Amino acid sequence: MSTTQLAPAELDRVFSALADPTRREILTRLGAGDATVNELAEPFPISLPAISRHLKVLERAGLITRDRRAQWRSSSLQAAPLKEATTWMEHLTQLWDARFDRLDAHLEVMKRIQNQQTPGQPDANHKEKDND
Repeated sequence: MSTTQLAPAELDRVFSALADPTRREILTRLGAGDATVNELAEPFPISLPAISRHLKVLERAGLITRDRRAQWRSSSLQAAPLKEATTWMEHLTQLWDARFDRLDAHLEVMKRIQNQQTPGQPDANHKEKDND
């Protein structure tokens, strides 16, 4: 059963878009509100066309929408794909947590078995010293 409603290719686009630090910073900025390309480009030492390419990747992934108002093109954050990616990761986290819990329980059983060995009984790995 799938934990996400995004198709695998869509989820791949989301993770691919999130893999780039510049795009993650752009998303963080858009979390504070809509912004134009110029406003988004301001903190980066890259060209406007490069920022536009980043925005296209984010838009294809469904992470932002772009709207043209007069001569300005504004970008807005879309949270749904992020929620879907988070849900997918949480599912994996739960699976791994369950595996680690089972491993912890197994190790605890192994410790108890080891501690139940008769005290004073020599361990197979240690030889008793001769008292000559």
